[in-house]
Amino acid sequence: MATGTAAVQAPPLLSAWGSSANASALMESLRGARDRLTVRPASDAGWRLTADRPLVELRTQADAEKGSPWPQPLVSHYARYFRDGNRTAYEGLVASRQQRLTRAVVMALVNDGPGGDWLDEVIDGAYLLCEQSSWSWAAHDDVFTRNSDVVPDRSRPYLDLGAGEVVAQLAWLDHVLGAQLDERAPGLRKRLREEANERVIRPFLDRLDWHWLGLDGDVHNWNPWIHSNILVAALVLVDDPQLQARVVARCIEGLDRFLASIPADGAIDEGFAYWWNGAGRALEGLAVLEEASNGVLNPDLPVIRALVAFPHRMHLGHRWFLNVADGPARAHEGLPWGMLHRWAVRLGDSEAAAHAATFAAVEPEPQAAAGLGRVLTQLSSSTARFEPSKRAQLRPGWGTYLPSVQIMVARQTPGSSAGLTLAAKGGHNGEHHNHRDVGSVVVAVDGVPLLVDAGQPTYTAQTFGPDRYQIRAMQSAWHSVPAPFGLEQGTGPSFAATVVQEPTPEEPTLALGLGAAYGLDHAEQWIRTSLMNRELGNVVIDDRWNLAATPPEGTPDVDITYLVAGAVRVGTDATATITSVGIPTVSSPVGLRLRWKPATAVVLVDEWLLDDPLLSDIWGAKLTRLRFRMPAENRASGAFTLTVEATS
Repeated sequence: MATGTAAVQAPPLLSAWGSSANASALMESLRGARDRLTVRPASDAGWRLTADRPLVELRTQADAEKGSPWPQPLVSHYARYFRDGNRTAYEGLVASRQQRLTRAVVMALVNDGPGGDWLDEVIDGAYLLCEQSSWSWAAHDDVFTRNSDVVPDRSRPYLDLGAGEVVAQLAWLDHVLGAQLDERAPGLRKRLREEANERVIRPFLDRLDWHWLGLDGDVHNWNPWIHSNILVAALVLVDDPQLQARVVARCIEGLDRFLASIPADGAIDEGFAYWWNGAGRALEGLAVLEEASNGVLNPDLPVIRALVAFPHRMHLGHRWFLNVADGPARAHEGLPWGMLHRWAVRLGDSEAAAHAATFAAVEPEPQAAAGLGRVLTQLSSSTARFEPSKRAQLRPGWGTYLPSVQIMVARQTPGSSAGLTLAAKGGHNGEHHNHRDVGSVVVAVDGVPLLVDAGQPTYTAQTFGPDRYQIRAMQSAWHSVPAPFGLEQGTGPSFAATVVQEPTPEEPTLALGLGAAYGLDHAEQWIRTSLMNRELGNVVIDDRWNLAATPPEGTPDVDITYLVAGAVRVGTDATATITSVGIPTVSSPVGLRLRWKPATAVVLVDEWLLDDPLLSDIWGAKLTRLRFRMPAENRASGAFTLTVEATS
């Protein structure tokens, strides 16, 4: 295994940050960094409950758990991942422990009295993290692959997302409550620094084989998530100026590597949900860097402008967003919309700012699940800027097209979720968190998707293992795509779409050659055209194919599949209706009417009963697959057209 301390090759964007490779200059710019952070210590931040910051839910839960036994992750929980693939047994307890600590920190900030009861809760929680044998999650630890152990190896800590989250949480609580900790628990802050150095700082500097560094060219969301957390730890828990500058310089190089991987259109192939734990984490880290360096490290780069625009470009309506890969279709509550709003305002992107303000203004109070850093940042930021007059749900215009990922979002009503919205995706099957979804479509009515992508099920060992595509949610057979001769799409970047026609504002049509996605000889053996017809008020998905004269043995059927949410009724006249009945959170009924040609296609209906809460919380009790099986004369070559209209 390659280890060492050799300098990491900086990507080209590094020059935009100034001379960060100059250790003395960087060290000078970081002098007094903690005093410049927006989040202030308890001694000078004015941390009090106010009318616009009641924290009712957070306080209620904190009061209920105070004084009770802390969640205790055990080795039997850790070992379950290696024994039966369950990762939530351990990760759930770890998350509960950290969320309780976050609530205790907030309570200590806003209302702790002379007795320091909440401070004792913070001290206990922080010390438990120091005593926890591993900060990494079992699903990421390499202990089993190295020597078949299912017990964490404290002599060889694994630096992953979990370790990054813990070290950043300890750094933030040290930053805001450091003086109080020194008075009430002398020695604890020393322990925090020792553990941070042993488990995070030294492994980060000493090893260059961490896959998330992106040195092999594969840069994904772990990179900014971990680098931004280590950055906070370096600024707060590393007291040696030279060592601090070295760690920060390495973080800058890592974040730069992530920025260099972003295409010019700002697209994130992991989709909207992972934007917040990839691009969003990068933006948070860049903001901290700028504050810490007193503006010397200025992240005003063109790629940042493109990243800031991505979330609102994927918006369907309400809390619904286009979900590709491992992402839910409905946005989680507690996302840091205020962070996105601040960036959009700074960059002069009025559309992104208005969109972020819409959600920031209605978001609930801070959620402990978001992490201590995000909670403290939200509480340190005023909400007065989210004026109702400046809110807007959708960007004006016909929609958007992102060529790097071949995604089109087209609206029947420009600048509004009213009526139909069509999303069509090309891309390839080697994308991060990939599902086999090349050529898939999503159709929403009044902002609610009814032709859908199922999204992310609960993660297990299978999710990122060799049997990933045995999971139904990942298969092309359960996406809204064709199945020529019953074929499942292949895995890897070569199983890709070829763009035949790009959309324009005047003609919102995306035509894709899908042959390569199924391993066919030519891309244009299957062409799918998805178009928004504003004049007629409908969406048309047109499939045309010219396959081999002799089908593969045992797979003669040609199917075209659509995945449907809500209630489905198939008629006898080549029509079907879909209503939103049964979809949670949808209070106003909406519906679609489907018509297809040729009418002789046989319709097969398969119900998917959802027992995974991550899916059922989004879609309700079930999803339905409509498979249109082509008549025998249309198997080798033919055409199938689905027309979609709103019924509401």
